[in-house]
Amino acid sequence: EVRLVESGGGLVQSGGSLRLSCTASGFIFSEYAMDWVRRIPGKGLEWVSTITTQFGPRAYADSVKGRFTISRDNAKNTVYLQMDNVKPEDTAVYYCQTGSTRGQGTQVTVSS
Repeated sequence: EVRLVESGGGLVQSGGSLRLSCTASGFIFSEYAMDWVRRIPGKGLEWVSTITTQFGPRAYADSVKGRFTISRDNAKNTVYLQMDNVKPEDTAVYYCQTGSTRGQGTQVTVSS
């Protein structure tokens, strides 16, 4: 069974930092690209970032470029999202995703 479990969310002040983690199981983690997506209150699902291989290309939404960093540790079956200089508009439930499988999400709330 493919399983993704996110952690690391919480309440952070504007300008602060947070690191999200997502641990995967049930598939060969190193062979799959991993995404972070988010659901902002009142809006649909928004793509945030993608990482292919451990040292391969990464892509970011314009709204987070220069502030968020995606990385992965294949030995730990874990993908991370380092969030720096966060803004109130980053408040959302963050999910990691591979293909059509998504975790349960972790809430990030940024106070102004």
